Amino acid sequence: MTALRASALAVDLGHRRVLHDVGFTVAPGELVGLIGPNGAGKTTLLRTLAGLAAPVSGTVTSNGDDLYALKPRQRAQRLAYLAQDRAVHWPLPVERLVSLGRVPHLAPFARPTPADAAAIERAMTACAVTGLRARSMASLSGGERARALLARALAADPSILLADEPVAGLDPYYQLQMMDLFAARAAAGLAVVVVLHDLALALRYCHRLYLMQQGRIVASGPPVEVLTSQRLAAVYGITASFGTVAGQPVVSLERAP
Repeated sequence: MTALRASALAVDLGHRRVLHDVGFTVAPGELVGLIGPNGAGKTTLLRTLAGLAAPVSGTVTSNGDDLYALKPRQRAQRLAYLAQDRAVHWPLPVERLVSLGRVPHLAPFARPTPADAAAIERAMTACAVTGLRARSMASLSGGERARALLARALAADPSILLADEPVAGLDPYYQLQMMDLFAARAAAGLAVVVVLHDLALALRYCHRLYLMQQGRIVASGPPVEVLTSQRLAAVYGITASFGTVAGQPVVSLERAP
């Protein structure tokens, strides 16, 4: 079963083509990483998969349904999107922010039901922010803010989660914490797609990777098959050495001479 599938996607920004004949799939229970150099098209692909950027050709389907034929509310019930920007422009309490994730499930002007309250509590518990519920978003650290925004996304009970550089700017502890949360949600059946620059995290956590370069998918598959020394040298211009530490795969990177 495929939760999200893209076929032959082409996307233009202005007069420039930024995605070329891209195919992509993610299944329930998978944590899939999108990797590649800056400007490779990762964010554009993620936004297209979320229905936020329209392709000039190709298709995106969710559980067999044309993603672009779904009403925005239907799409928001099925798919959650975490943007790179973690800005929250109002000093909302964390619990109030998380509750906004239920908006796609509420009729206009309807009050939240006990089922909505339960979904909010589940999301806050999963993201370890119950102790922050009364705190203003403006008072949170970067890691706390990232977890709160993830809780808002999960409160919608989506079947697909798309996250654009969710660990960027976080210290190593919070990077690992966020990736543990994504892995846990995938283990619970969610289809998760994350854009990553940290190849060590991609190697450790992702079930599959899509490597992008200049708007094209140049490799896809299990991390150990995608992240080869030869391919990283060709795409990133780096020298990579691989090994294991405490049973976990690790990679050491240097600029190629």
